[in-house]
Amino acid sequence: MAKLVLLHKADSIYEDEPDVVYDFPRAYLKAVEEAVGDWIVYYEPIKAGPRGYFAVAKIERVIPKPGVEGRFLAMIEPGSFLPFDREVPRLVEGRPMEASLTEPDGTPKKGGAVQLAVRRLPEADFARIVDFGLPQELERIEATRYDPHPAELAEGAERFERPVLERLTRRPYRDVAFRRKVRAAYGYRCAMSGLMLRNGGGRPEVQAAHIRPVESQGSDSVRNGLALSGTLHWMFDRGLISVADDCETILVSHNKVPGDVVGRLLAPDGKLVSPEDARNAPHPENLRWHRENVFGRAMPDDPAPWG
Repeated sequence: MAKLVLLHKADSIYEDEPDVVYDFPRAYLKAVEEAVGDWIVYYEPIKAGPRGYFAVAKIERVIPKPGVEGRFLAMIEPGSFLPFDREVPRLVEGRPMEASLTEPDGTPKKGGAVQLAVRRLPEADFARIVDFGLPQELERIEATRYDPHPAELAEGAERFERPVLERLTRRPYRDVAFRRKVRAAYGYRCAMSGLMLRNGGGRPEVQAAHIRPVESQGSDSVRNGLALSGTLHWMFDRGLISVADDCETILVSHNKVPGDVVGRLLAPDGKLVSPEDARNAPHPENLRWHRENVFGRAMPDDPAPWG
């Protein structure tokens, strides 16, 4: 196995969905096959945007791309994709994050490996990039964000000295990372009510909902998330509300949700609030999955929050 850096451009001819599949030409087949079962880091080139290194994922298998000669698909292991809490710059104090892109005097190389869409990544470079993008102390950072001395930290938050791979696979850590990215993507505003509520201490009341749950092979991509108030999160998870195939019209199970509740909780125009960066908009396939598998199902036994 081998770790890799995979170049990703949103407007490329290659049909990538970073949390699902990576599309690449035959020239990189050997390198990608060596990475099956191991972790990769996604990288946005300078001409495509400012993000630098922006996420990690794990390659599950490689298959030929159906109907396209000379192209292959690296299938991403479900549940492995995780965006960085803070995007990692290409250079730190003038030095590249990757040893292979660094001249002996520490300056950046030009051409050659810099232009490769797939690059092998030494373990030390991988750990350095992940430590920068997903800090070991992320749970503590979040727990003390609005209260420097919380009565209780999230379970395990005080034990943040964890190996990189343990961090990437530990559900409580991933939940914190997902929540921070989704809420920030929507400016801490509920995507269905349009409201931005904060408690007395300044803590945002909005939550992060998975559109397709992790236990149903949903990812921790921001595109599989919605920032929702507590009540709307409850309704969304129980299939009382969803989003239409236009990716913006809010659907309501009217035979289960009183009309006055709809009027109080949802935005007047019945439309989903868009995230600040269009690249973070909910993926149509995730919304389709929710409509087909969750929306309109039988009401659970637990009482509705509106009484």
